[in-house]
Amino acid sequence: MKTAAKADEQRTDYRHSCYADLQVEYEGFGRQIEVRAPDISMQGMFINTPQMFPEGTVLKIRFRLGHSLRIIQTRGEVRYCLPGVGVGVEFIDMPEESRTAIAEVTCGGGSDW
Repeated sequence: MKTAAKADEQRTDYRHSCYADLQVEYEGFGRQIEVRAPDISMQGMFINTPQMFPEGTVLKIRFRLGHSLRIIQTRGEVRYCLPGVGVGVEFIDMPEESRTAIAEVTCGGGSDW
């Protein structure tokens, strides 16, 4: 597992929390996961959750972008887990139009976290 400092050093995209209605499901188990507002980029997101997942776990992710109200549905692979804090996931199998919609929101300025 990576430490928080190492995770920060590897960020290449701006992070924003400008979306709502996040739903995460443990793929293959059909169980909703308790989550709080995460940070997002075009490549993935950090999801605050007390649930621990091993690296490589695939999660089904659904959320609504705050500004455009566009619904994003994708899958994310857990890249690292910070026990009791959350998981960093990389989007997989995401349509290019969804990445573009996220880019329009995240590249508009603001914090880089």
